Amino acid sequence: MRKIVGATSPLFRLWAVLGAVVLAAVLLLALLSPFKANAVATLPAGFQESVVFSGLSAPTNVEFSNDGRIFVAEKSGLIKAFDNLSDTTPTTFADLRTKVYNYSDRGLLGLALDPNFPTNPYVYVLYTHDALIGGTPPLWGDSCPDPPGGTRDGCVASSHLSRLRADVTTNTMSGPEQVLIEDWCQQYPFHSIGDLAFGPGGALYVSHGDGAAFTFPDYGQGGGSLGSPTPKNPCGDPPTGVGGTQTPPTAEGGSLRSQDLRTGGDPVTLDGAILRVNPATGAALAGNPLIGNADFNARRIVAYGQRNPFRFTIRPSTNEVWVGNVGGGSTEEINRVSNPTGSVVRNFGWPCYEGTSRFARFDNANLNICENLYANANAVTAPYYAYTRSQELVAGETTAGCTAGATISGLAFYTTGPYPDEYDDALFFGD
Repeated sequence: MRKIVGATSPLFRLWAVLGAVVLAAVLLLALLSPFKANAVATLPAGFQESVVFSGLSAPTNVEFSNDGRIFVAEKSGLIKAFDNLSDTTPTTFADLRTKVYNYSDRGLLGLALDPNFPTNPYVYVLYTHDALIGGTPPLWGDSCPDPPGGTRDGCVASSHLSRLRADVTTNTMSGPEQVLIEDWCQQYPFHSIGDLAFGPGGALYVSHGDGAAFTFPDYGQGGGSLGSPTPKNPCGDPPTGVGGTQTPPTAEGGSLRSQDLRTGGDPVTLDGAILRVNPATGAALAGNPLIGNADFNARRIVAYGQRNPFRFTIRPSTNEVWVGNVGGGSTEEINRVSNPTGSVVRNFGWPCYEGTSRFARFDNANLNICENLYANANAVTAPYYAYTRSQELVAGETTAGCTAGATISGLAFYTTGPYPDEYDDALFFGD
């Protein structure tokens, strides 16, 4: 984990946030002005790079307390607490490794502190649960044997949004885990859980991917191989239910679960969605667009139709949610949820669309869910910014035979301070 600081500036926390992910490049998107970008291979004048913490294993998230403490999540399920930036011997705040399914895209990826921590001593976590919904972990033990095979039939799992209480004297977890949401049936180990962040008024925002395959256009047809413990359609999506064979045009499984809010006759799932919930209960907050809906999950959703909203951030002084959505074909997206408490739940179109275009793999499958969406030109919100994996994002960058981008990752806003003026009111993101 690294930080980038100005020659005379304090720690720029933005880079600690981005530093939890290995960055191939860091780019600067100046809002309301033309796109600007700077590579970090050669640091700009007046900047220096130094190590903040070392000796970590797959750190996925970092959060700062108001009193200077730093909490770091590791993908395995460990959460470490540092007293300050000079602390070289962290305390293990929590060990969730027997519950966390640390395999492929799965693991402990989301972490947030109560905005008034340590006065409100709560730490929030979002992780892939090593069990079926309602089951007891560990089910798979951080692996996926064959059969069923990770990319063949899939090792079915779920996810947890939980609240942990901190003993602020010892930097350790006090009492049991409080599970706020147990949901997100996911067949394949890709596009799993995402990110957590607090917005205005203490609202907790949550993201999750579609849990579908990337090796084929997944509409729920996977599973059921000879000797496999994973049946066809293991998440029970319509119209066939568990064990049934999903076929076009009526299939509603796999990646199509990201469009589940548009279908009827079954409970709404939370896949491919952004949620706005009460941090004490996990229930939908008043002001959500569908707060009056009869379905408990539908009330929580403020945006959907995304493949892998792996990272997001809240724009300062607003309730806008800016989402880095990892693409499935050739395009990465930054999606803007402009008003999550408005009257409209934004649909970003996945898997029927990627970027601003129809996604050919699903368009060619002639599925009712997508065909109905194509018939309504105003039903989908386009990305605020999108780029292809062959696009040169930083002028003159060399890719050494690799694509320029493959997985949009960290996002963070910078408002104002000691950095150059062109950084003000800008969104940084990494790939």
